Amino acid sequence: MEGEVGDFLRSRRARIQPEEVGLASHGRRRVPGLRREEVAQLAGVSVDYYIRLEQGRGTSVSDAVLDAVARVLRLDETEQAYLRTVARPRRQRDRQRSAPRVRPGVRILLDGMERSPAFVLGRCMEVLAWNALGDAVNGFSRLAPAERSMPRQVFLDPAGRDLYPEWRAVAAQTVAHLRVNAGRYADDPELCALVGELSLRSEDFRRLWADHEVSECAYGVKKIRHPVAGLLTLPYETLTIPAAPDQTIVAYTPEPGSETAERLALLGSWASTEAR
Repeated sequence: MEGEVGDFLRSRRARIQPEEVGLASHGRRRVPGLRREEVAQLAGVSVDYYIRLEQGRGTSVSDAVLDAVARVLRLDETEQAYLRTVARPRRQRDRQRSAPRVRPGVRILLDGMERSPAFVLGRCMEVLAWNALGDAVNGFSRLAPAERSMPRQVFLDPAGRDLYPEWRAVAAQTVAHLRVNAGRYADDPELCALVGELSLRSEDFRRLWADHEVSECAYGVKKIRHPVAGLLTLPYETLTIPAAPDQTIVAYTPEPGSETAERLALLGSWASTEAR
């Protein structure tokens, strides 16, 4: 992920016009948005210092400077956290990590969520574990391990566009969340390989990745067109596991009594019958 901080800052500079921050725009500009000199001026740092930051040579940059740059570039909370991560990357001592393991207690927790489809994602957004209703909705158990990947399902599986009626929104959200993890685990070889694979095989992924959007998928609503249950409107919540901060529980939480809740109940009964 070399050059990430520079690419990110340049993309954010391009979003802001000089007039928006009280600067006069003189003549035609070669690039859109603010120049590096203007960001440095507004942030109260030297031009050389800001250039070194964009070049990834500011690993000892202070919080005060990063906060000033974030203020000038109007970064939201998630973008500010991302900037701090990529500006001062932490290298792992061991680049080879062991296979992720979901603790037995987490699996029991999933199984106890009988009315909510739920599953666990790893840092590459791979599916590590699920409960029965989560499997009924997503069909994880029918997939090969390598295919149990939300990014691969969205961008590489032709059925993904049929599965998600709002595919464009799901695709953008997937990339924005994956980029957060890519900044957090910059030297993870599996994560780097996944980004490389998706970049080679999906034009849509390449375009969205180049936008440098970052966003935590903390909660929201996702629509899924299920072949048996029909259209499901699924609010969701995500919970980071404290003992394994690179694992996240995703739980769909339909309102009790709603049409989707009723369809999920029927789907659960159908799946139990099929299993028997």
